[in-house]
Amino acid sequence: MFGKKRPASLETISEGPVPRHLAIIMDGNGRWARKRGLPRVAGHRAGMDAINRCLEGLRDLPVKYLTLYAFSTENWRRPKAEIDFLMNLPGQFVARELGTMQANNIRLRILGDLEGLPEHTRASVQEGMAATAGNTGLTLSFALNYGGREEILRAARLLAETCCRGELKPARIDAQLFESCLYTAGMPGLDLVIRTSGELRLSNFLLWQLAYAELTFIDTLWPDFAEKHLCQAIAEFQQRQRRFGGL
Repeated sequence: MFGKKRPASLETISEGPVPRHLAIIMDGNGRWARKRGLPRVAGHRAGMDAINRCLEGLRDLPVKYLTLYAFSTENWRRPKAEIDFLMNLPGQFVARELGTMQANNIRLRILGDLEGLPEHTRASVQEGMAATAGNTGLTLSFALNYGGREEILRAARLLAETCCRGELKPARIDAQLFESCLYTAGMPGLDLVIRTSGELRLSNFLLWQLAYAELTFIDTLWPDFAEKHLCQAIAEFQQRQRRFGGL
């Protein structure tokens, strides 16, 4: 998956700060396939190669967290054949890339409702997470069977149940405690979100975590995403002034 050649596009990035936590809404697989007269699943397959290119582009950068939007809670509305194909991709990714993730000290994490996944999908991602749990380099998270509103509701229910048991007073609930109940517990908030394909929306993605994230929208379809697009987005991020509500 990873080569050893430093991409020339990294030269566009200055010595300034880079995102600690980068997230990508990987959009445009279906349109990529349709433009080529191919079935939609061909676009999803090509999208896996774009993930590899993205990881390669991050190899020499101090980005510690990469979160990819792989399958939303709304995606269950798609045709069954497409869903079945998508539910096989996590297993294929783990089988193909586990050795490389280990060699590159990458930790795999899944954000979303694992119980709602098919058994074979759940088993595959749990195997990958267990095998890489001790790795301390980049944390690669896939948002799988994930919805931002659902995540917030889940956290609220967990805290409400704790209060009902008398183990917590509502007045003690603050942002830090709330965040500990999210799928992203222990991870920093988002610094930069990239959405491909030209769409200008967030699609129920990490709604709590992106409160102060910088947003970048690019026209490139996800299967065509390359290191140059990644580096251009990070270079643009470095030009932003992040005030977090201050002056």
